Amino acid sequence: MNLNPQLAFEPLHKQDEWQSQALQTLLQYLQAHSPYYQRVFKEHHINIANIKGIKDMHYLPTTTKSDMQEFNWDFLCVPSTSIKEYTATSGTLGRPVTIALTHNDLERLAYNEQQSFTIADGKPEDCYQLMLTLDRQFMAGIAYYQGIRKLGAALVRTGPGLPQMQWDTIFRLQSNSIVAVPSFMLKMIEYAQEHQIDLKHTPVKKAVCIGESLRQADFEYNALGQKIHQDWPIQLYSTYASTEMQTAFTECGAGMGGHQIPDLIIVEILDDHGNPLPQGQYGEVAITTLGVEGMPLLRYRTGDICTYYETQCSCGRYSRRLTPVLGRKQQMIKYKGTTLYPPAVFDILNNIPFIKEYVVEVFTNELGTDELRLHINTPLPVDDCDNKLKPLLQSRLRVAPLLHFHSASEIQQMQFPAGSRKQLKFMDNRKSGLE
Repeated sequence: MNLNPQLAFEPLHKQDEWQSQALQTLLQYLQAHSPYYQRVFKEHHINIANIKGIKDMHYLPTTTKSDMQEFNWDFLCVPSTSIKEYTATSGTLGRPVTIALTHNDLERLAYNEQQSFTIADGKPEDCYQLMLTLDRQFMAGIAYYQGIRKLGAALVRTGPGLPQMQWDTIFRLQSNSIVAVPSFMLKMIEYAQEHQIDLKHTPVKKAVCIGESLRQADFEYNALGQKIHQDWPIQLYSTYASTEMQTAFTECGAGMGGHQIPDLIIVEILDDHGNPLPQGQYGEVAITTLGVEGMPLLRYRTGDICTYYETQCSCGRYSRRLTPVLGRKQQMIKYKGTTLYPPAVFDILNNIPFIKEYVVEVFTNELGTDELRLHINTPLPVDDCDNKLKPLLQSRLRVAPLLHFHSASEIQQMQFPAGSRKQLKFMDNRKSGLE
């Protein structure tokens, strides 16, 4: 595994030269060891000798989630005896995909998170409280654990949930940093306010936030980020990652996008035809893994809609920076002439104080078009909430979705179905959508 931790501080043309060499090494590896890519190269008449660098990548076919679901084990490049850990995707968009990691892949994962925590101003003297699961084949949990150890910092594995226990541990062990899902941080804030905990004077100084976006396209805080920061004025760092890419894009203190780790991953933004788009134009994120042994990926289309910027960051890094995810391509909603992505609806609902919890559902109506239904938990009487909510949604969305009201326990069951390791806030029940 060829690593260069200072590469992010090199000018982009130097990063591109380094990545072009790494790409050629990857193509040779796939040609020699990957049953899936051997078949793809043959079917598409790809001569890897003609791919001289990253500027030639558009000649290569892309890989999709459905390819991995259908041919999961054809992506494996090593004998089963070399596999040291099995992880799996959450299955949000279809059946889960198993990702097998070798010893070197686990070392690479630890290096990735060490770099990510360093980007997020992590120091060996920090104490990180991990408010997330380390079981259920969840790659991120083990990645954070190994990365913090490699950073040299202390860690506390409290797992998700139970705000009282989290606060007790924070004060008992003086945890100055947390890793948590932003919506759970709202529950931490609510508990603190109910129990007279002064949020301006706690041991916690920073939070690495996973699973939910904190920012809008212009990098200003969205409603969720604003809610957290105004009540709990600590430094917040967003991250973007997936099990398949085995790499993270993490914000630095400037909060101007997730930094690419250029010695671990090549990133492209593609149009619908697989052509690369320039910085500033939104398209689908495609990644190519560097240094992965078990299941490396070439031009893997993540389904996430982003853009990137190449200007040097104030932190000194020249590495490309991904914007917050606008939405998932497969989750785009066409509702009464308006195009929506679930995060835009989340942001509106997060900004309405009388909505406690919610689930956004899209389904196919009797006309065969998308219909939007919001499942709401509110402390207000249902009629009052209905009368207040409809004009707010009409003004923000320009359309009025269906509203269904639920008790707190009913919403909890919807958000955490049996076997789920992630909070569910969007349900795609369209006839053409994925289960």
